[in-house]
Amino acid sequence: MNQIEVDVLIIGAGPAGSSAAALLHREGFKLLVVEKQKFPRFVIGESMLPSSMNWLKEAGLLDAVEEKKFMRKHGAVFLRGNETCNFDFSSQFTEGFKYTYQVPRAEFDQALADAVAARGVEILYQHGVTAVNFTPAAALATVEKPDGEKFAVKAKFILDCSGYGRVLPRLLNLEAPSNFPTRESLFTHITGDHRPPGREEGKIWICIHPQDAWIWIIPFSNGKTSVGVVATPEFFKKFPGAPDEQLRAILLSDPNAAKRLANMQFVMPAQRISGYSCAVKQLYGERFALVGNATEFLDPVFSSGVSLAFASANRAAKVLTRQLRGETVDWQVEYADYVMQGINTFRAYVAAWYDDKLPQIFFSANRNPDIMRQVCSVLAGYVWDKTNPYVAQADRALGLLAKILGGQSTAAARKTS
Repeated sequence: MNQIEVDVLIIGAGPAGSSAAALLHREGFKLLVVEKQKFPRFVIGESMLPSSMNWLKEAGLLDAVEEKKFMRKHGAVFLRGNETCNFDFSSQFTEGFKYTYQVPRAEFDQALADAVAARGVEILYQHGVTAVNFTPAAALATVEKPDGEKFAVKAKFILDCSGYGRVLPRLLNLEAPSNFPTRESLFTHITGDHRPPGREEGKIWICIHPQDAWIWIIPFSNGKTSVGVVATPEFFKKFPGAPDEQLRAILLSDPNAAKRLANMQFVMPAQRISGYSCAVKQLYGERFALVGNATEFLDPVFSSGVSLAFASANRAAKVLTRQLRGETVDWQVEYADYVMQGINTFRAYVAAWYDDKLPQIFFSANRNPDIMRQVCSVLAGYVWDKTNPYVAQADRALGLLAKILGGQSTAAARKTS
């Protein structure tokens, strides 16, 4: 079997793989990126967070994104019946970008990969890693070509940026169960979206369905809109029929989504993902590290996936650069602990979303503007800013705030009764 030698083998050419490759290539390392799928390809995770812009800029990839003229996203709107909570990224606690983009991932991921390839990084599409072996001297991987022929890659290190493919977690038995209940997502792209005007057009809508589900509405600059619903399997059983029928019925049964999507036309069949939350036993090992969704995937509600992918790729590339230059590094402290800080902050918000603490905060009549700016920074992806109390002590702060606001609402209701 033929063998290729490189400094770093990167598995996956999505946002994590492309940004890690951009940073490592800049440092002069020899790389090989292998991607199982053929680009462009459809994938969800289409609403970015402003923190991603920082990572893109540092990797020298922001221009490649700006050139595509994607829909600018200035915030997020949460709706429940006749209640609205509108977050605008211009009003947040942490300094940083005040906008980001809504991106069809096929086009977005292709733009990043093409920019990296143009710099001289080799990307092999429709190539999959089928086996790995680690020795004190090297990481060895078997790569399968589209025609089934195999070759070996000898690398000093492997970064698994394979996203939902989770290559090394599968091959090394690193997968662990998520602590979130099983949920499903049913989604498609549509035309005929009746969008709000001006600055509000690009904001993501999150609609809380009357029957314990939530809906996303993500507008694109190409005239299409991504729509989807997330709920437990039991919820979907209330809406019989084929996936297209189910999705249409669910969207039109929510008052806010129905008003906006009354004239929608599906442009592709509805797709379903079930049991998407996942975790791993460890984030790194001898001569490898897991990056992006190959680590953990929590939930799509706060669009954290791409932001965490960029952040973990950035940190992994920096730690690995120092290691390859002969420095002593601590992957636990410098990488794993850092990545888990971001994941655990988002985890607290996802848990608070589903146990109704966040909706109670979002729709309270007594919202504190300063606190909402701090929460807005988390929703913008700035989950490493420990000067923000809603990052540093997310669980405690959200629980206490929900309790206070809940008590105020009860007291107000008693006064009016």
